[in-house]
Amino acid sequence: MLKMMMRNIAAASSFYCSSRRWRGMPCLLSNSTVVVFANDYFAFLHSQPSKPIKSTRTQLEQPVRNSPKITTVQDAFIVFDRMLQMRPPPSVVCFDKILGQVAKLKHYSAVISLYNQMDVSGIGPDDCTLNVLINCYFHLDQMGFSLSVLGKFFKVGLEPNVITFTTLINGFLLKNRMAEAAGIFNKMIAGGNCQPNVITFSTLVKGFCMKGNNSAAIQLLRKMEEGAHKPNLVVYNTIIDSLCKDTLVDDALNLFSEMMCKGIASDVITYTSLIHGVCKLGKWKEATRLLNEMVSKNIFPDVCTFNVLVDALCKEGMVGEAEVVVEVMVQRDIEPNTVTYNSLMDGYCLRGEIGKAQNVFELMLSKGSMVNVVSYSTLINGYCKHKRIDEAMMLFLDMSHKGLVADTITYNILLDGFGKAGRIQDAQKLFSKMQACGQHPNAQTYSILLDGLCKNRQLSRAMQLFGEMEAKKLDINIVIYNILIEGLCIAGKIESARDLFCGLSSKGLQM
Repeated sequence: MLKMMMRNIAAASSFYCSSRRWRGMPCLLSNSTVVVFANDYFAFLHSQPSKPIKSTRTQLEQPVRNSPKITTVQDAFIVFDRMLQMRPPPSVVCFDKILGQVAKLKHYSAVISLYNQMDVSGIGPDDCTLNVLINCYFHLDQMGFSLSVLGKFFKVGLEPNVITFTTLINGFLLKNRMAEAAGIFNKMIAGGNCQPNVITFSTLVKGFCMKGNNSAAIQLLRKMEEGAHKPNLVVYNTIIDSLCKDTLVDDALNLFSEMMCKGIASDVITYTSLIHGVCKLGKWKEATRLLNEMVSKNIFPDVCTFNVLVDALCKEGMVGEAEVVVEVMVQRDIEPNTVTYNSLMDGYCLRGEIGKAQNVFELMLSKGSMVNVVSYSTLINGYCKHKRIDEAMMLFLDMSHKGLVADTITYNILLDGFGKAGRIQDAQKLFSKMQACGQHPNAQTYSILLDGLCKNRQLSRAMQLFGEMEAKKLDINIVIYNILIEGLCIAGKIESARDLFCGLSSKGLQM
């Protein structure tokens, strides 16, 4: 089936190969294994303008008075100070706009500071001001202050509205407190005075999906259908994406069909989620069908859609085909981003082509600030898998020099590399450095280090580390017990291994 699909686009591939090159990208040959674009899809794309032509006349004529554009925190403080000095001062709505823009820049502490200046200057808040405050306090992990803002509502003679409660629900979801979020929602339903709107429903749907509770999300969708606020595209997209991530693609396609029957038009996000789902299952024919279908509706793949395809192909070891997808991106004036290049690097590393992965990494460096922690971790992982630990460590040091902070995944990769190379002392030093830098080891970190210690016959240190895990109440799973039991057996301590094995059932674990 895949070879037949490949033959369908053989003619189109020669066109791409004769055009602009991306780092010596090879031509897609007719005997390749798989490709996800059909010939008619490519032809349709090339018959369309790369980007829709927009008239700038309307934009230029739009008045910009009273809505200064805030791009930095410094801008915000300058504009805010000028507004405070005006006599009479502008209305609170003008201040709200500034606070909202700074919140969108994720400078939540600055929002609080600006609000305090308003308060000192005698400019009273409105409901919008206080809703922004609640949101910022949640993002700053100051839940108590968020809830105290509710008291401020009543103090200044305002009533919390649907936006207030939706903001609270979103805040609780941010902190993984699903029960409290659902509790507020249920009180809104029961109260009658402040009923949830579409945004409230979609916020809670997103929360259920983040927890992997797709059935609860679908139940909420059904509840929307019964009420005044019908589910919109955002709600359907959220659930479809969650189902696809959990490889429940048939359910996602059924929901997609249901959405279409109700006259809700899909968008690029819908199709990208579905394509991601079918690619994860290796259903390339279905991916092609979805791509053709979206283009026939004048819905064109964006960078996220192409990234899904690149990543799926690379994970299948089909980096050559992934390169062709990148070539198509360039042809369509869609600039490959950090995610695109990270996927390519990972694909090369999986194939053992570290030199090519290094070339991609250097290309990213030449483009400026494209390299992130994932980029470094991907290449470090490639070096470690091929026992090039010193080069991996050099890359790790270069990462910190560039101002990037290694995360737990980066440390776990290096720890695993040191352990497998028998450099257990280096692994222990790195483990200490990890904690000194404020990165908390997780269960996988401990299992990697335990495995290295046991295989290098340092059982006493391994048992000490196991004790630390118990003291920290970390999730000690069957993998960790297997490592210890194997380590005890290697060290000839069969009785101790048997005792540990016999105690598994009392801990609710099974081999």
